[in-house]
Amino acid sequence: MNLQIFGTKKCSNSKKAEMFFKERRIKFQLINLAEKPMSKGELTSILSSVSLDELLDTESKLYKEKNLQYMKFDKLEMLLEFPLLLKTPIVRDGKKATVGFQPDIWKTWIS
Repeated sequence: MNLQIFGTKKCSNSKKAEMFFKERRIKFQLINLAEKPMSKGELTSILSSVSLDELLDTESKLYKEKNLQYMKFDKLEMLLEFPLLLKTPIVRDGKKATVGFQPDIWKTWIS
């Protein structure tokens, strides 16, 4: 497994994802999106498993501050420019990826 968790320190679901893998002694790389944005290649890889609509957090503070609910915009470019618009955690293992806390799916990955 080459597991990556993209999230933020303030996100409770990101913390739960970390605990899920720690409890099972599975190594992972934690990427804090507040410090290091996702590259275009990483985002493109994740998009092979999930849709742009699943990734965009329309409930986020930043989404509302920028009034994006009233605007048309390129979702991919917006997510690259403002990584805090991503729903977290995003858990990736190679070409497989999930958005949000998805322990049932992760269990299938490790069995």
